[in-house]
Amino acid sequence: MVSFADPVEQEIWSTVRAMNDAWTKGNPDDLSKFFHQNMVAITATDRNRLDGGAACIAGWKGFCTAARTHRWEEIDPTIQVYGNSAVVAYYFDMSFEMGGQTINMGGRDMFFFVKEGERWWAVADQFSPYPA
Repeated sequence: MVSFADPVEQEIWSTVRAMNDAWTKGNPDDLSKFFHQNMVAITATDRNRLDGGAACIAGWKGFCTAARTHRWEEIDPTIQVYGNSAVVAYYFDMSFEMGGQTINMGGRDMFFFVKEGERWWAVADQFSPYPA
């Protein structure tokens, strides 16, 4: 289990963990607690970016509808805090079933967070599998 000595970094990491648990454990609607209404995402499977929290939630929900996640792990996370904003980057390893096939893959993920009120919100994400 990853932990950070800095309490702000740990708060951000706890947000990331809860956010990833939401979609990997079949509750993508709970992403509304983490995705900012103006979030933007660049995904590995969409040609165009996803604009807005609702579009991002729909994208993650589409994956959850099409796939069943068996395993998800964040690896070697780093967090850089800049006042009320932060960049979080980590590698991931996952296994999921889609179309009757088990797929094992790893990749990279990078989020940008802002703190509004008492919450850290994901405002940008870019993720992709490792290059071939």
